[in-house]
Amino acid sequence: MRRAVIASAGFSALVVALLSLKPHQLPALAAASPRSTAGSAPHATTGSSPHATASAQAGAGSGTGTFTGDAVDTQYGPVQVAVTLAKGKLTAVKVLQVPDRGGRDQEIASYSVPRLTQEALGAQSAHIDSVSGASYTSQGYIQSLQSALDKAGA
Repeated sequence: MRRAVIASAGFSALVVALLSLKPHQLPALAAASPRSTAGSAPHATTGSSPHATASAQAGAGSGTGTFTGDAVDTQYGPVQVAVTLAKGKLTAVKVLQVPDRGGRDQEIASYSVPRLTQEALGAQSAHIDSVSGASYTSQGYIQSLQSALDKAGA
């Protein structure tokens, strides 16, 4: 009798835990971030190369403009972002490159990139958490984001 009560309680707890989980919502990758062709931007693993856009160079002193981060090579492909700042405030993050060699890469990017962008805009910095299941993409995103913010002087 006691085993039946314990088993029922355990089963009930499992059902409640499973029902509380939310499935991933998979927005279209194309809507989340435009992909560039391979080889269109230099690939770097550090924030040492000066690749700022023309609008960033014009507004570099005021903390306003668009700043392109370095492309960061990951195990699955390059990740690169550009940030838009208005008076030193992060207003937009545009993803220029994400790993897209196969269906799984696109699936991972489609759920991780919007979350990373939302976190970056909320934190107003590159001090954000990685997305579970997208460790390499997250780290590449964070490094490229930090590179762009460094170029902006933010």
